[in-house]
Amino acid sequence: MIWGFIQNQMLGMKWLNELIGKILTVVGLDVNSRLGGSIQFFIYDVLKITVLLCFLIYVISYIQSYFPPERSKKIMGKFKGVSANCIAALLGTVTPFCSCSSIPLFIGFTSAGLPLGVTFSFLISSPMVDLGSLILLMSIFGTKVAVVYVIFGLVIAVVGGTFIEKMHLENYVEDFIRNASAVDIDSPTLTQKERLEYAKDQVVSTFKKVFPYILVGVGIGALIHNWIPEVWVESILGSNNPFGVILATLIGIPMYADIFGTIPIAEALLAKGAQLGTILSFMMAVTTLSSHL
Repeated sequence: MIWGFIQNQMLGMKWLNELIGKILTVVGLDVNSRLGGSIQFFIYDVLKITVLLCFLIYVISYIQSYFPPERSKKIMGKFKGVSANCIAALLGTVTPFCSCSSIPLFIGFTSAGLPLGVTFSFLISSPMVDLGSLILLMSIFGTKVAVVYVIFGLVIAVVGGTFIEKMHLENYVEDFIRNASAVDIDSPTLTQKERLEYAKDQVVSTFKKVFPYILVGVGIGALIHNWIPEVWVESILGSNNPFGVILATLIGIPMYADIFGTIPIAEALLAKGAQLGTILSFMMAVTTLSSHL
């Protein structure tokens, strides 16, 4: 019961959805209609994700202040083989929230001499799996789904990096990456006040980057949730379509968004009858494959 309260009322903020529904009803909007339901879904998800996102960015950025690029490089450099890929994938969970920030780190790690497969494990993990996405996924899909997503994300990062390492693709790395500035400069030790200030600055800068994706993602989710017939989604992404996973992945590849803009779409698809595995494939394609292309 305690965990149910945490998941539904604290993380899921069901009370907020009920409050918004009552307010919209008072102003004369029928929340059971398509238009009213879409507005309620949009306001609720934007507010919920915004509150959780700002809180999570602050906490994670504070943790991240203990893992600057130089320290991350030194940690990864201490390990060899698959263990190095595992460490790189785990470090990716406490680094920037999207590939637009993690790619420069990937270039710095590669130019610093870290194995290509290890840096790719980091690059795959960073935009796809992080502590923030774990909490947000828990608030919408529940603990089991969130844990499964994170585990599979880490496995994909480790396997992908290991596979690239075994293929010996170092000679195909562009010269500008090899000659880029390495991350060898030691970072100064931050005081407690500086770490808190850093976390606050990260909230502002990261929120500015991801908020447009949240609006677009929630808007698409509201459209799917209230305007697209359930039978359409079930026929395309449901269990009766054996190619649903492949189709969802192909749809997600050309779409660029971070995990926070993708979750509302996944939430709406799940409510309409799409299979869980298909949804997870779609999320991973959007957050990882699209950005790397």
